[in-house]
Formats: sequence, C-alpha cells, structure tokens
Amino acid sequence: MLRPERMSKVSVAGSRAVMEPVIEAVHDLNLVHLSDYDGSWAGFDNGNPVEGSETASEKLVTVRSLKSILGVEEEDAGPSRIVEDEALDEELAEVREEVNELDERRTEVRDELREVEDRIGSMAPFADLGIDLDLLSGYETLEVRVGEGDAEELRAALEAAEDVDEFELFTGEGDVVAAFVYPEGEADGETLDDALVGVDFAGLDVPDAEGSPEEYLEELRHRKEKLQSKLDSIEGDLEEIKLDAAGFLLAAEEKLSIEVQQTEAPLQFATTEHAFVAEGWVPTDRYDDLVAALEDAVGDRVEIEELERAEYTEEGHAAHTEEVDHGEPESTETPAEPGDADEEEPPKAATDGGTATASAAGSSGAVTMADDPPVIQDNVKAAQPFEFLLEMINRPKYSELDPTIVLLLTFPAFYGFMLGDLGYGLLYIAVGYLLYSRFEDDVFRSLGAIGMWAGGFTALFGVLYGEFFGMHFLGEIVFPSGSPPLHKGLQPAFSYYGQAWLVASLLLGLLHLTIGYVFGFVNDLDHGVVESYLEHGSWATLMIGLWTWVFSRHLQGAKPSMLYTSFGPQGEHTALNLGFSGLPEAVGLFVGLPLLAIGFLTMVYGEVKHYGLLGVLIGGLESFSVFGDVLSYLRIGAVILAKAGMAFVVNLLFFGVYVVDGEWHFATSHAPSYYAEHGYHGAEVTEVMFGGLLHGGIATAILGVFVLVFGHAVVLLLGVTSAGLQGIRLEYVEFFDKFYEGGGRVFDPFGYDREYTAED
Repeated sequence: MLRPERMSKVSVAGSRAVMEPVIEAVHDLNLVHLSDYDGSWAGFDNGNPVEGSETASEKLVTVRSLKSILGVEEEDAGPSRIVEDEALDEELAEVREEVNELDERRTEVRDELREVEDRIGSMAPFADLGIDLDLLSGYETLEVRVGEGDAEELRAALEAAEDVDEFELFTGEGDVVAAFVYPEGEADGETLDDALVGVDFAGLDVPDAEGSPEEYLEELRHRKEKLQSKLDSIEGDLEEIKLDAAGFLLAAEEKLSIEVQQTEAPLQFATTEHAFVAEGWVPTDRYDDLVAALEDAVGDRVEIEELERAEYTEEGHAAHTEEVDHGEPESTETPAEPGDADEEEPPKAATDGGTATASAAGSSGAVTMADDPPVIQDNVKAAQPFEFLLEMINRPKYSELDPTIVLLLTFPAFYGFMLGDLGYGLLYIAVGYLLYSRFEDDVFRSLGAIGMWAGGFTALFGVLYGEFFGMHFLGEIVFPSGSPPLHKGLQPAFSYYGQAWLVASLLLGLLHLTIGYVFGFVNDLDHGVVESYLEHGSWATLMIGLWTWVFSRHLQGAKPSMLYTSFGPQGEHTALNLGFSGLPEAVGLFVGLPLLAIGFLTMVYGEVKHYGLLGVLIGGLESFSVFGDVLSYLRIGAVILAKAGMAFVVNLLFFGVYVVDGEWHFATSHAPSYYAEHGYHGAEVTEVMFGGLLHGGIATAILGVFVLVFGHAVVLLLGVTSAGLQGIRLEYVEFFDKFYEGGGRVFDPFGYDREYTAED
C-alpha cells in the first residue's frame, strides 16, 4: 500500500528467426515495460522495424485523417470485429475515395461560400447608400470617395478646403457617406485625399460591378443560399458515410496501431545480424506469466532471465538484486565482438535456437539497458482516486513511500471538519456521484470519488455539529439531549469551541507533519540511518521537543490559556472534556527542552556537513520553521469559523435572528419581534439582530428566497475554493515538503487494450 508493486528487470534473448512471434506474445500479454537500448553494448545495434512497418504507418495516417474529416468519436463505434488485412485494404480504399472526393467538394464550396459572404459584407454599405455602383467611379473631372464617417465633419472639411470648387455629399441610413468633389484643378484624387486628412473617415473600395447595389446584394444572398444548400447536402453525404464507416475506421485504427507497435518494437532492442536481446520491467509476481507466454509461443527457442529485482530491505529502502537465481546455472560468457564472430568463425547455434552471442547476452546477468523501474501504485480501491491529487504534482518515485493512503485518511477529514454541514455534504455527494457515474474519463471519475469522500465527511461532521445549511435544528432531532456534541464556536454561548478548534488544528498539524518526517526518514534510509536522521529525524525531534514544551505547564502564564482549558476539566470553558489540561511542567523541562536541544544541534550539524560553517546560520534561521509549519494548520480552525459565519449571515438575512442567553436562534415560524414579546420557551429574548426578509411582506420574502438560494450556492462553491484549497495546501506545501520528491516513471507496458477489434 505504501510501496509500489515490486518490479523485475527481465531479459529475452534469442534468434532473430523467432523475434516476431516473441514480439506478438509479449504484446498480447500487455505486461512488459520495454527498455530502450542505448547502443552502448559492443557488437549490438538498435534493431530495424519489421518489414511492413512503413506501410502500416501510412495506412494508420490515412485512417486517422479520415476519422478527422468525418468527425468520428469513440461513441460512434459498433460491436468489436475481426479486421482481415485484405478486407481492410479494400474497404479503406473505398472509404478514402468517397471521403476525399466529398471533402474536396466541401472545401471548394466552403471557399466559394466564404468569398460570397465577404462580398455580401462589402456590398452592404453600398446598398445602404442606394446609389448605383457604376455612378461611383469612372469620372475624369470628378473625384469620388465612399466610406464610413461623420457627414457633418466631412462637410466642414470640404467647405474649408481651398482647392475644392464644388462638392456634394450623399448619405444612407447609417454612417455611410459618398463624397463627390469638383476640384479647381485636375481631378487626380489628391484634392479629396488632402481634404480628408484629419477627418474620421474610413474609405471603402467600390465593388467592380454595375447597376443597383440592392439588386446585386440580393443576387449574392441568393447565391449564398444555394451554396449553403449544396454544402448541407455534402455534409449529409459525409454523415451517412460516417454512420456506415465509423466502426470500421475505429477498428482499423486499433488494428494498425497494434501492427505499428509490433513492427517498430525492434527499435528498442539490441540486435546483431542473427540475434536480438530485449529488456524491460515486469511486475515481479507476473514474471512467471511472461515465461509461460513465451514458452507457449516459441518453446525453448529463447532465453528468459530475471536480471534485476527492485525490492526493499527490512529497513524499508530500495535495493537492487543484480542476479536473481531461478535454479539455472549462470553463464560466465561475455558478449562477443562483432568482428570476432564474422572473421574468426561463424556464430554457433545456441541451445535456445539463437546464437552464442545472443545466449551470452541473455545469460550474462548484466543489465545492458540501465533505467529506473516504472511505478505501479499499489493502493486499495478506496484510495485509488486520490492518486489523481498526487499526480497533479508527480507520481512517487519507485524508492519513495506512496502517501496516497494518507491523502485518503486526511484530506476528506480536513475538508469535512472545516465545512461540517449535512446539507452541503449531501450536495457534494450528489455532485461527486454525477461526475463519477456520468463520465468515463479517469480525471472526472477521480474528482467525483474525491467529492463523495469529502461530502461524506462534511455530512458526518454536519451531524456532529447539528447543522443543516447553517441551521442548528439538527441537534434537537438527532441527539436525545437536544444538543449536538460539537459546536463550531461562532455563537457567543459556545465561543470557547472556536478556541478549541484552533488547539485541535495545532494537534492535527503535529500529527500530520510527524508522519511526513517519518516518511522522509524511511525514504532516505538507503543513505544510512545517521544521514537519514540528520536530514529528517533531527527536524522531527526539534518540532516534537518544541511543541511538547509549548503544551506543558512550564511558564503557563505566558502561554494562551486555551491550550489548557479546551480539552480539560476546566468548567464552562471546556469544549470537550478529554482530561487534558496541559503536560506536566516536568515533561516540558526534562523532555521537551532536551529534545528541542538535541534536534536543534543535530539539525545544525547536518547543515554544517552540507554547507560548512554557513550551515550554522542556515540551520539557525530554518529552525523557526518547525514553529511556523505547525501554526499553518490554524487555517483549519479559521475556515471553520469563516464558513459558519457566511452560512449564518445568509440565514440571518432570510429568517431573522434573535438572541437568548448568548445563543442565536433563527425565526423560522414567527418573526423575531414575536419572540421578543413572548419569550422563547420561557427564556427572555435579549436582542433582535435582524427581522428577516421572510417576515417583511411578499416582496421582501421573494427577495429573501433569492438571497437564500444564491447565498448558500456561493457558500457551497467557496467551500471548494477555501476548504478544498486550504486542505490541498496543507497536503502539498506542509506535508509533502517533508519527504516527497516525485518523478516516478509511468508504467507503460508494451501492448494494447483492445476496444474495437477481436483477436485474429
């Protein structure tokens, strides 16, 4: 659970005569994460793709192009099918011809339609102007400009122009203006251009056409309708082809993808003229499955060996076993140089059906393709959705503890503790269930599952707080005493609960961070116990020592009283009587302070080992973080009060609130003024905080309903951005910082999960 699945590095070596069936068997198994050969082993080169790879790649490109043109999606697939090579070629050629022809026609029509639409757009201002197009150009003594601008501003500019003899302006219904100008001199266009300098006037090109612009525009619109009808017809033909060919294209893509994977696999192998060696990672407990599959495929014509097993020692850190004994004698041969095999003597046949070179490569026990093992997280089903939160940063390295289970146990609890409302919790569960059940994408399903977990804890704490959408009646219904066991601490009568939750936040932080330091200590044990302690254990010792002293009664008067009154037998100021009124003074003096000193000195010593004398300064400055990191968890208690306050204000505005002995009551059945006159169960109402929109008449009641619904929707959404983000921050920034690096390799087995094709 805290460790990934154990992985083994395996080697498969044999004659190139059996390479293709080996590739097919390994691919069908979908179990081996292949390693890339880097060419470093003398006598071996990276292999070449199997014959037919280029053809399969070209067909795959064609299929994906056709899918894109037709807009084929996964939901368009029919039942799985067997796709034969000959049938694939024939049907693919037929579909390609039909689709390409229609696609070319569609492109032509779209281009023409776009051109017509552009012409309609350019013609519209002239239709608004209402002057025949042939009258707007072609004059020898007259300068004409058509554009969009202010006619009065243009008129003033032309009247002020000295070289303008006469002019006339024509305007349409909009801001289109046509200016006809007789210059005093030659009509070369410069007179009108000079007059337009400084005028807000955007010129328009006169279309190369004659006659009425309205009639010409009508012709263009008619042409557009015909082109659109033609385009719709082509789209309909393509849609029919899509309905018929979608299943085939998806199946063909899958078949060709598998073929390309298999034919290009030798690029990752180490090969000679006669032999090949392939290496990869496989889950250790599935190694026998790999052996069985290859024996079924090619018998004893390949040599299979477990070269390395990445496992963990009793101390808990990663260790690599270079030679794994499976009961067979180990070979002491080394790979032959290619020159030796070619010049001295031909390669000898090995007992596995390959060559001596391949046999030596496969049985040497040496890892030729050095790479880290990929990571398969091994979590219980309930925790698996929380792997999404981890992968937002990066998946854990193979040598790291996987904190996913801690996320499962802490993040929903933090979230629910901060919000704590049955109504909100049920809504979160409902939204989470919709995401989980309606989407197939792993991201949405993970978010949905996380939402349901968070909603469940929100509902649980809501029952304990006795709250339903910020109302406090739930405790009277659920609990025999008529009062819930917990309060958020917003009301004056229960304000000491707010202080208690701040203390509880500190204790949660101490526990959370201690787990983080323990994880870090275990992760670094491969560097030695001492080094791991200096790196992580010293900080944990410093933190625990400091906070042991803080929670002790030593110098009690200088510390906040809530540390000793929140969970101890202190009368009216006790939120939960857990019998804790502070650690004894002696514990603070003789346990806390010594631990603090030991932690500080060992931490500084570790910094000095890394940075020299500068480490004293670095360690001294960083030592304060063990205080600040724990204080960071006070945000849990702060969010409890903030969210309770927001929900309270929403309900206050709608129902109205009156106060009895420091307790707030919502006026659900009568206006607050009624209780002010008659009392509440015999108790005096000491204050009316707000009369409530519900009790102010029909108009205010309608407004109040809007305030109630909108307000609680805002609180619900802010729960994600406050409680959610604050909880994530505590996980990512405070907790993960103590031990987590990430950077693990994704396990990507050589194979394919078939969806649209059946096995040949």
